[in-house]
Amino acid sequence: MLLFTAQIVAILSVLLLAVGYLKADFRASSARVFALIALCVALYLMSGMTGPNIADEYRLDFGRWQPLIDVTSSSISGLFMFYCFLIFQEARRFPLALAGAFLTQVCAEFVLMILASQTGIQGAGLISNIALVLDLMQLGFVVLAIYWTLSGWSADLVEDRRVFRWFVIGVQGALIFFVLFLENFVFDGGTQAFVRVQAITVYSIAALALGMLLVSMKFDYVSLSQAIRKVTEREVLPAESAKASFDIAVFNVAFREGYLYREAGLTIAVLATKLGLPEYKLRAFIHQELGFRNFNAMLHVYRVAEASEILADPEKVSLPVLTIALSVGYQSITPFNNAFRELKGMTPSEFRKQALG
Repeated sequence: MLLFTAQIVAILSVLLLAVGYLKADFRASSARVFALIALCVALYLMSGMTGPNIADEYRLDFGRWQPLIDVTSSSISGLFMFYCFLIFQEARRFPLALAGAFLTQVCAEFVLMILASQTGIQGAGLISNIALVLDLMQLGFVVLAIYWTLSGWSADLVEDRRVFRWFVIGVQGALIFFVLFLENFVFDGGTQAFVRVQAITVYSIAALALGMLLVSMKFDYVSLSQAIRKVTEREVLPAESAKASFDIAVFNVAFREGYLYREAGLTIAVLATKLGLPEYKLRAFIHQELGFRNFNAMLHVYRVAEASEILADPEKVSLPVLTIALSVGYQSITPFNNAFRELKGMTPSEFRKQALG
């Protein structure tokens, strides 16, 4: 009975989260992907209610739809990867190779489950090897999602988003990875065949979903970001408050006219040291005064702006694009081309050709 109650709580919490996300910003792609993840998680939990360890009065039977339910559940990792990319890799195109790998994984899972349900052969020869590859692909998707989430943490200028990366997405990713690992590599037949393991999985999902639902309601006593801010609130020292005011004009003199953005591998911590500011103040200034949510996005704007001036200069028409990229702070041509295309809508070579007529 307790397990059944936890499953119901988890399903309702996940679905309510999806509804709230869609209501807040229905046009956002991330909201629609999250809604798909929530639906898949709900189906995964419902599929767990079909096992022999479930009491007869609570057991579900999906019949011929069971393979489709299982495939839907196996797509959670790929959708989670796509969701993290949309949230934390802003203004970038999702890699087509990964999209193709995700579609291949889902289609192959469906074919294998149909074959297994019709022939009863689940672990023989080629089928077993293909299933292993598909399981590894799912784990790879989750690892990529966690990497994208954590890799941009230091460059994120919005404090709530930095907290969101660590305490929500990180926990989600760890839980999905843990469940996948248990399902595919530890327990033969999945966690549904082991009552205690299934119970731990369901309780974890229920606790996470309910916690996220409470946090999304923005109650002060469950707001992680507010709690952390209160604990780590920094006392302003007299020497610090006595410093000269720092505004956009002062920043531009040092950063733009001083060409600080040209430094390869520049981080916000290094820039704060060069400007003589506490890092938290510089983060707040760039976000609130300059309007950037990401430090690297700001670097791209300044670097591409100077590169555009060089590319449009008739006297520098013979200067190679790679040399220009290196001179404005990029360490290779690929990130320069990507940033230029995102900001200008064309490649540097096309821009030069158009500017010079």
